[in-house]
Amino acid sequence: MILHAHDDGLGTGLIAGGRPRAWNRVGNSVDDAPAGLRTGPGVTAPIDDTGEFWSSVASLVTASHILQAEIERCSGANDSTMGGLAAWQIVRVRSYIDSNLHRTIHIRDLSAVARRSKAHFSRKFKLAVGESPHAYVVRRRLERACHLMMTSAESLSEIALSVGFSDQAHLCRLFRQAFGQSPARWRRERGIAGEVTSRTGADENIP
Repeated sequence: MILHAHDDGLGTGLIAGGRPRAWNRVGNSVDDAPAGLRTGPGVTAPIDDTGEFWSSVASLVTASHILQAEIERCSGANDSTMGGLAAWQIVRVRSYIDSNLHRTIHIRDLSAVARRSKAHFSRKFKLAVGESPHAYVVRRRLERACHLMMTSAESLSEIALSVGFSDQAHLCRLFRQAFGQSPARWRRERGIAGEVTSRTGADENIP
């Protein structure tokens, strides 16, 4: 069956016969090889020793290079996001952040993980994820804090430090901004066991 499709912009549209358009050059290079290089397993064919063998090897090497270049070009196009960060970069950065919430995370660390310069990383990250690296890290700290408040009996001060906030007041201030109430009240409303307020009661007084 003969398939026809328009070029999709990546050079991978189908041509007559169903072969990818971009691979046509590879096929042409391979087709130039003598039968001795194109026979299947267990089948042999004479190879001319007058130089045709090495000429054919060169053709196959050229075909290999063309194929590799097309694979890299198409993969790069498919992996890119609207923000300019590839999928693997976003995955690595998110994984690094989740694994290091307990400590200070610098832009230089994230840009190194993504293998991008610091000058471009923040802008590209925001375009790709929808928020700045700082906002994303704060959100992940708060989400981790919520998880710990629901699944452990740790005090708010312990939770704050374990997710990377400088102290309980820092956690309470950002939690109130995000959820409209203190973490102690949020925890208490869900009937979760644990020390829901600090000994000083300062949690409820954070504006």
